[in-house]
Amino acid sequence: MTTTTMDIDSARQVLAAQPFARLVGTEITEFGGGRATLVIPVRDELRQQFGFVHGGVLSYAADNALTFAAGTVLGPNVLTGGFTVTYLRPAAGDRLRAEAVVAGSTRRQAVVNCEIYAESSDAEPVLCAVAQGTTRVVERAL
Repeated sequence: MTTTTMDIDSARQVLAAQPFARLVGTEITEFGGGRATLVIPVRDELRQQFGFVHGGVLSYAADNALTFAAGTVLGPNVLTGGFTVTYLRPAAGDRLRAEAVVAGSTRRQAVVNCEIYAESSDAEPVLCAVAQGTTRVVERAL
């Protein structure tokens, strides 16, 4: 098995190729060394009935950040094997920031932790969710 190293520009191309990421408006701001950070601008379409960011958006952010972080150590052909997310506080603000870090990896899988922050220009970031997941190498070209 050969892993291909990606840089942040390649990671941005992969993200841009994901229709759902484009729909949500996701950007990748950090990629490399077992880490990835995704940023999602908050807009009304991403909110639930109480005005907070929908939990599905937080789960998506965790899932994608986990997989991108794993891709920095396993190569680009990775998929999520599973993850758990715990919502700590309602997410409100101008944007979400999902920071993922590889906790450990083998040649074929990685365990990754993620913290999701709600950010506003007039306040300190608020940790609103945490997640942990496993990603696996896919043997065929994607």
